[in-house]
Amino acid sequence: MRSLDLVAVAIFLSILVSADSASAGDWPQILGPTRDGIAQKESIADSWPSGKPKTVWEKAVGDGFAGVSIAKGIAVVFHRVDDLETAEGVGAKSGKPIWSVAFPTEYVPAFNPDAGPRAAPVIHEGLVYLYGARGNLCCVQLADGKKVWQRDTFADFCSQRTSRGEPAEGYFGFASSPIIEGDRLLLNVGGSDKDAGIVAFDRKTGETLWTATDERASYSSPVAATIDGQRHIVFATRLKVVSVDPANGRVLFEFPFGKLGPAVTAANPLILGNSVFITGSYQFGAVLARAGRSGSLEVWSSDEILSSQYTTSIAHDKTLFGIHGRQDSAPAELRCINPLTRQIIWSEGGFGYATLILADNKLLIMKTDGELVLAAADTQKYRELARATLFDGRVTTRALPALSNGLLYVRDGKTLKCFDLR
Repeated sequence: MRSLDLVAVAIFLSILVSADSASAGDWPQILGPTRDGIAQKESIADSWPSGKPKTVWEKAVGDGFAGVSIAKGIAVVFHRVDDLETAEGVGAKSGKPIWSVAFPTEYVPAFNPDAGPRAAPVIHEGLVYLYGARGNLCCVQLADGKKVWQRDTFADFCSQRTSRGEPAEGYFGFASSPIIEGDRLLLNVGGSDKDAGIVAFDRKTGETLWTATDERASYSSPVAATIDGQRHIVFATRLKVVSVDPANGRVLFEFPFGKLGPAVTAANPLILGNSVFITGSYQFGAVLARAGRSGSLEVWSSDEILSSQYTTSIAHDKTLFGIHGRQDSAPAELRCINPLTRQIIWSEGGFGYATLILADNKLLIMKTDGELVLAAADTQKYRELARATLFDGRVTTRALPALSNGLLYVRDGKTLKCFDLR
């Protein structure tokens, strides 16, 4: 195994590369351009003199936890209205409606009363890809919402229940946001039939290109990376972290992560040089593993360092910022850790559960109780700059926020709001 010093260099270089390759403006998929919560070249204010950021516009929304995606001046909102999973294109700066398209759904939640879609839309080269709570996969045009193709992944690949008796659509519906790699759309379908744990579709036609593995679906979304010259798509599935070759679905490496029963894997994997960091809760915690052509090797695993129920941690200056704990138990902590030495550099106890975006060397921390906290991305101590109540807290603010051209898009279970952070 390589020394921790060499791994540290690799992690540092990976952070520099991601900083150079990301661009400002669009937020076209879950957690932004590079799926890591980092908004490069955005400029946001250090404080809110009026006590809270200015509201630009707001609109009522239906059920769902899907965050907003933005490209070419259009914000795509995906939610459920009555028995229709509905996607709407609205003006990113005005909130004015541009188009709307709807798809009938039969999804009935088994545990959470919210029946709406969970997966953030993906926008790529003028097309929008939508994944519903019961496996409806659709492609529409960004300009006008016209349908291009549609697949029922539940009917095509999934039995009614898994061999272990769990719901085939998971405890909270399908929620993994697909990823585009070249002309392929890859998705953790979790199909119990035809070895269709991971499926690649032609992104332009919806045709099945290949199926691979028997891995069940999780709520985590895959990420892409080049490691040792090999292209990887890394999935955190129900019980493993699995990397596949996007060309053919060949498994490149895998390691155990997660457990059976009412447990959740929902954070995205983070690629740190030639290492993978993944975090969870439910007593299986977090893992740092080194990956390469010969497979993977665990560096460490712990439930005490940075175990987050569903928040993807933020990599910054050789550290990780993240939430330690769960939304449904004792108040979670906001932490900064060194992933190599396992050191907890600082921890803000009793902070509460939240999701994070890094922009302009600041952390935008959206708490589930409706409060937005602005903090310095300080790797030595916690430095709060401002905080404001954006929602009244009566409805949980669970959907991931989005940041585009200085505007922050946040929704709870009833309202989508756009705030000016410039």
